[in-house]
Amino acid sequence: MKHINIKVTGKVQGVFFRASTKAVADQMGIKGFIKNEKDGSVYIEAESELFILDAFIDWCKEGPEKAVVENVEMSDGELKNFRNFEVVKKNLLW
Repeated sequence: MKHINIKVTGKVQGVFFRASTKAVADQMGIKGFIKNEKDGSVYIEAESELFILDAFIDWCKEGPEKAVVENVEMSDGELKNFRNFEVVKKNLLW
């Protein structure tokens, strides 16, 4: 089991990126969350087996039909043992 943090930049808000990512993550059995960031990017934390995460990252590089992904940054993180994959609707810090 592996944990990765992903930041996706480009036209990724207002194009159903979060909902589409949740659908893909659920199909792949990935646990974690996705949320919009104030800078217009989306932030994802994902946990699964490495080969599954590799395929998930490939999907993130494309995104849903109306998205225009410019960059995908990844970093390893500490395993948090998420129970499911959630869309975080709002950031309470904004």
